[in-house]
Amino acid sequence: MESRTSPEARIKILVVDDDPALRQLLADYLNKHGFDTLVAPDATDLPARILRFAPELLVLDRMMPGIDGAEACRALRAQGEDIPVILLTARDEAVDRIIGLEAGADDYVGKPFDPRELLARIQAVLRRKRGASALTKNAPVQFGAFTFDPVMRQLTRDAEVVKLTGGEINLLEALIRNPGKPLSREKLLTLARDDESGERNDRAIDIAILRLRRALEDDPKQPRWIQTVWGTGYRFSP
Repeated sequence: MESRTSPEARIKILVVDDDPALRQLLADYLNKHGFDTLVAPDATDLPARILRFAPELLVLDRMMPGIDGAEACRALRAQGEDIPVILLTARDEAVDRIIGLEAGADDYVGKPFDPRELLARIQAVLRRKRGASALTKNAPVQFGAFTFDPVMRQLTRDAEVVKLTGGEINLLEALIRNPGKPLSREKLLTLARDDESGERNDRAIDIAILRLRRALEDDPKQPRWIQTVWGTGYRFSP
């Protein structure tokens, strides 16, 4: 696996293809056009790679040794993972495209292709994803006796405001927006970054989770809402 370091503001993309020359070409091209790209030669341990790298979009080769792109996409969808997926296929045939789309892929590109076409499709898929998210982005979220209002940036319990810091609100929102999905500490640091805080490490996330549990849980030692995923991080369980 080869990583490409880029500024934090860049959108992260994971490219999985067994052709090393194509992987390098796509990594160089996408990085040149403003993305932060990681590449992998196969789909082995793909969920773990997603947790570690926290990409916003996957580019998967349809035909790979072992787990192919369609199979990997289908497995991700079965696990509740909704990350956008674009499949690369060497056969521009209707049946191959249908298999990919039925597996849960958002789009496909037939090989051989111009990298500009892949770039255009990546941008289009990301626009659709953001548009769909915007529809529900500002809606209050209820769980148990709690209501989280993202517009007011406020948590209430039975209509009473729960006092939280800005960083804790950021962290809670990051968890709530990814229900049931394990989030690594690195991912939470990215999603919940509080520019007013100098804390930028895993320990800071653990401390913030502890404070949130004290505010949310009847028994913080046996949490109902914010659960630990051993070896990974945390998840919100509505």
